[in-house]
Amino acid sequence: MNNKIEIKNPYRGVKGYNCFGCSPENTNGLKMKFEVDGENIVCEWKPKDYLQGYHDVLHGGIQATLMDEIASWFVQTKIGTAGVTSELRVKYLKPVYTNNGNIFLEAGLKNKRKNLVDIWVKLMDVNKTVCAEAVVTYFTFPEKIAIEKLHYPGKKAFFPFKNE
Repeated sequence: MNNKIEIKNPYRGVKGYNCFGCSPENTNGLKMKFEVDGENIVCEWKPKDYLQGYHDVLHGGIQATLMDEIASWFVQTKIGTAGVTSELRVKYLKPVYTNNGNIFLEAGLKNKRKNLVDIWVKLMDVNKTVCAEAVVTYFTFPEKIAIEKLHYPGKKAFFPFKNE
């Protein structure tokens, strides 16, 4: 049974929005989409062959970007504010192939202290084998400042049809 809840991208159509990670209109971007799965955020994503490093292997920088992006969406949808990446610690465990089907990401809360939030992230291949993992530390802003300075639309904007 699928209990996942689709997360709406409230930035779509906002002037100046062209995020490399999640903008559906960025022709060179990753076009990531997210869902809530219990306490975690998940993403299924299809690698493109032009994002490879070694032959048919997804570039490590792209893997780090995918993990940073899902962590940002975790902050916005689960913590209820916006922030900036303070630290990104990645462990690359196995190659991620660009020609072997979709990959999966999952992010959850590891630790929260004052305005710092640590999010764990797993990046898995088509067989759900963990190929990379990260801890992403976000410096978060009070919601009022996030709304005023970072164009954060508020947590409810991500879930127009469900209470999350």
